[in-house]
Amino acid sequence: MTISRRPLILGAVVAAGTLAATALPASAASVTAGSHSKPKPTVVLVHGAFADASSWSAVASRLQKAGYTVVAPANPLRGLTSDAAYISALLKTIDGPKVVVGHSYGGAVITQAAAGDASVKALVYVAAFVPDKGEQLGELGARFPGSQLSDALQPLPDGAGGTDLAIQTAKFHAVFTADLPASTSALMGASQRPISAAAFTDVATAAAWRDIPSWAVVATQDRAIAPDLERFEAKRAGSHTTVVDSSHVVMISHPDLVTKVIKSAATATG
Repeated sequence: MTISRRPLILGAVVAAGTLAATALPASAASVTAGSHSKPKPTVVLVHGAFADASSWSAVASRLQKAGYTVVAPANPLRGLTSDAAYISALLKTIDGPKVVVGHSYGGAVITQAAAGDASVKALVYVAAFVPDKGEQLGELGARFPGSQLSDALQPLPDGAGGTDLAIQTAKFHAVFTADLPASTSALMGASQRPISAAAFTDVATAAAWRDIPSWAVVATQDRAIAPDLERFEAKRAGSHTTVVDSSHVVMISHPDLVTKVIKSAATATG
């Protein structure tokens, strides 16, 4: 792992054996009796496409044990505009300072949702899309070679006359979860949540990383988002960057590392 402080689709899936479609329960931040330390910020974990909130289970449990309040909402996956509006509204219901974390497509969602929110003290991008204002994820994802996602997608009807996208189960392991057991990948592929095709054509209307300090985890073996794109985005955003030899699902295969980065962001901006 290397750490740099140089300026500088998509989501994980259901954690093995867990099929939770709702937000993980939050625990109250623990403060030692008589301590004068500032309360820890709430950590909001936003999952990406083909996923639900349980993809954050390993990281969330570690943060809770460290005394952080954790909120892991269900990202609707209906398009960047509506998903960002949903997460933005959710953030306003959480009192106090917050560290907002996005994996993959969730990175694009938090980039728009956190813009202008003074209570968000840090952004953490985990193998994520980090768009600038005016960009589309489809265009951004095609800038650098290395992603195998587009060839692995299959269209599905969304039930309302539109199109959803899912990953072909036969390609799920190679594209998303190559450093996890094949049996785990099979479960994840079977329980994935499709994303609206609109997510890749919606135009980002804000870039919170221009005003909020950010941290980034770059996965060098990512085949869903090109590692070179992750590096480009982190450099452009001036993110504190950690590079790890991992597939796209970093928070599942390297939960200790991801937890450490989140705690670093919380400590630096607390």
